[in-house]
Amino acid sequence: MTLKATPLNSAHRSLGAKMVDFGGWDMPVNYGSQIEEHHAVRTDAGMFDVSHMCVVDLHGANARPFLRGLLANNVDKLQAAGKALYSCMLNLDGGVIDDLIVYFFREDWFRLVVNAGTAEKDIAWIRQQNDATKSGLTITPRRADLVSGSDTEGIALIAVQGPNARAKAWQVLPSTQAASEAMKPFNVTIVNDTPFGEVMVARTGYTGEDGFEIGVPAGQAEALWNALIAAGVKPAGLGARDTLRLEAGMNLYGQDMDDSVSPLDAGLAWTVDLVAERDFIGKAALQQKGQQQNFVGLILREKGGILRAHQKVVAASGHAGEITSGTFSPSMQQAIALARVPVDVQVGDTVHVEIRDKKLAASVVKLPFVRNGKVLAA
Repeated sequence: MTLKATPLNSAHRSLGAKMVDFGGWDMPVNYGSQIEEHHAVRTDAGMFDVSHMCVVDLHGANARPFLRGLLANNVDKLQAAGKALYSCMLNLDGGVIDDLIVYFFREDWFRLVVNAGTAEKDIAWIRQQNDATKSGLTITPRRADLVSGSDTEGIALIAVQGPNARAKAWQVLPSTQAASEAMKPFNVTIVNDTPFGEVMVARTGYTGEDGFEIGVPAGQAEALWNALIAAGVKPAGLGARDTLRLEAGMNLYGQDMDDSVSPLDAGLAWTVDLVAERDFIGKAALQQKGQQQNFVGLILREKGGILRAHQKVVAASGHAGEITSGTFSPSMQQAIALARVPVDVQVGDTVHVEIRDKKLAASVVKLPFVRNGKVLAA
């Protein structure tokens, strides 16, 4: 199978990146030291090629009512142009088809950013629902591997993250500063007069640090990437992205939830609006099943192992759960994990994780572990 390549593929290779197959895309896992890349984001500024994720534009008069029924979170929270919302898109059983961000530009224009591995499935589902509801929307994927020069040129995405990320991004994109300087988290703006053409600047990160997600025409991605390197932004790969998001207590689709897992069991109840009268796909199933598991953080308290996905977590009651994501935290110098556990497990409890032939004690902690450079869980 031929792997898909982002517009930055040759740039990664010229930097000596270790490349891996990530959901069918040829992506950098690191450029030498994953630990250095992780710390660069926590202490200064790092950047990630996230062009494998897919921008999908929805145009049409019925865009808002369509999204009201499609998403578990309520798009009626998006009243001012430039607001963004994190939501899950559910199937009829209440399982998570994907988690995504929706940006509101106009009543007839909303933009979604969906995950790479689910993009084709997502787009097929959205088109199916568009047909079923007779909403009449135009659904336009802006995949980063689309050819430059067409009306639907692909949009490449570069996430610049860290305490100095915004300042360094403004060095490269000075014309975006006025529009984005006062912008609060979960907002977006589009600026046309940049050296790289029309640029989308969003403040919706995935690392627990401040920064921007920058959308740029695919043909301009490498020039922007190189300009950011020159401004002192360190390229970072999938390895650091995973340790950063896990420290920040942020879910990864396919690991912490999927189409068989309810958002209520994946720590995402805050993204589900069951209060408003509107109906949405999966609502009845969520109301019927309710929350069946707690989603918590774990810190390993005994030496002798690393926390990994699928390890069994045994509560004091004897009931069992499972780790969904685990790693060794570079910021904390401890083994940490996200886990779905029985509802009787609470923050402050001690549980035991089965690692090979051992049962090692771990503390249940409130998420996140780390946010804005500070360790919050001990």
